[in-house]
Amino acid sequence: MTRICFVCLGNICRSPMAEFIMKDLVKKEGLEKEFLIESRATCNDEIGNDMHPGTKKMLDKHNILYNRHYATRLLKSDYDKYDYFIGMDNYNVLAMKKLFGTSDKVYKLLDFTKNNKEIDDPWYSHNFDVTYEEIFNGCKELFNTLKNN
Repeated sequence: MTRICFVCLGNICRSPMAEFIMKDLVKKEGLEKEFLIESRATCNDEIGNDMHPGTKKMLDKHNILYNRHYATRLLKSDYDKYDYFIGMDNYNVLAMKKLFGTSDKVYKLLDFTKNNKEIDDPWYSHNFDVTYEEIFNGCKELFNTLKNN
């Protein structure tokens, strides 16, 4: 089983969007039993809150199913639970490396694409369309990479 944890600042916009996009990609390939996919936050600000309405709107627009989400904080003890920790930006990656004391399971989502930039936080940019496209492309490339390994 491949265990993936998507990580962003508050776990209400980017990382849950990536979680549900990846779950959708996996489901369409009939590989649900081969993957554990979840998401976490690097800070406590949104803990317990549901996804941002803009994230839900984008998932609805693209017919991606999701369930009630509760923002959850990434913990040091999560290190042994997952094979991959996928951050949305450099801050997420640095926060994970600091928390875990290592970087051997930590990646940035767009590292899997030819576009090695950061995914802007739509909480600040308000551009959920661009965020969706970047996350979808990143998840698609990550999934293809994992399927071929």
